[in-house]
Amino acid sequence: VQLQASGGGLVQAGGSLKLSCGVSGMILSTFRSTDFAWYRQTPEKQRELVADSSRDGSTNYGDSVKGRFTITRDNTKKRVSLQMNSLKTEDTGVYYCYARGPYIDSWGAGTLVTVSS
Repeated sequence: VQLQASGGGLVQAGGSLKLSCGVSGMILSTFRSTDFAWYRQTPEKQRELVADSSRDGSTNYGDSVKGRFTITRDNTKKRVSLQMNSLKTEDTGVYYCYARGPYIDSWGAGTLVTVSS
């Protein structure tokens, strides 16, 4: 299983970015049975959960991003996205896509998000 994250970049505070995680090496039925999440890491903090999307359709968000970020999954295109609005400087970090499911525990390479003031 490979997870390919994209969409990071430099944005001003208050702006928006959309991250995308493309999943390969996984058939559709397995994708639908897999939980996905976005984590982020900064030099100052341990890797923290940003948002997750469970196989049952439920979502969960870190307290710092609630109301600003939205995680979605496309079960036909095998893609998980993270829409980030009203970005703050403290959202700066490397964002990682993560998959957990039957016999799956995979991290993608991160994508850097930099929010300038």
